[in-house]
Amino acid sequence: MDETLATDIAKTALPPAPGADRYRSLDFADTIATLPAGQSYDLLGAPKSAMRWLAAHDLTTPDVRLYEVCAQRMRTLRGHVRALFAARVDGATPPEASLRAVNEALTAVPTAPLLTWDDAQGLRRVQAHPTDQAVNHALATLAADAADLLTGPDAGLLAACGSAPCDRFLLRTHGRRHWCSTRCGDRVRAARAYARRSGAAD
Repeated sequence: MDETLATDIAKTALPPAPGADRYRSLDFADTIATLPAGQSYDLLGAPKSAMRWLAAHDLTTPDVRLYEVCAQRMRTLRGHVRALFAARVDGATPPEASLRAVNEALTAVPTAPLLTWDDAQGLRRVQAHPTDQAVNHALATLAADAADLLTGPDAGLLAACGSAPCDRFLLRTHGRRHWCSTRCGDRVRAARAYARRSGAAD
């Protein structure tokens, strides 16, 4: 993906949905979206854009180079997280493959800070993030965040955007809000107004 295309995607992308400031996994799930008129975007569609997303969410440093195989792993986990979110929203049984994928991401790296020694500070515990495991750590963090959302007090607030064809998720932080962005809300209101006018004209 060239820089011009990446910039175009960034301009097209919707702002973070309600709840994305609390759960990075929600923003992760929403890195792909369907827009009206056959438009769509994928913020993880290429290694450079995936790297920018990770760095922007403090999941890795900008100097870590991301390859396509890593970007593909991110997209695959995103698909599983989205499947789990959709199952929760629909009240359905979550797909076994998605449960397994999230659990594999959770257990791929040490979750506890490791004990280490150096002459300057002596014994201390640090969270290991070797460069060659940066993506593993990022995926583990996102998987843990998704698990926390799905099993925590905010699970009942998880919703799908009610403005077709948008397929993003959000937390319903306001009781009557059923859409992920002002743009989607405006589209719903415009459609309702058109329906009222059309009904009145009949």
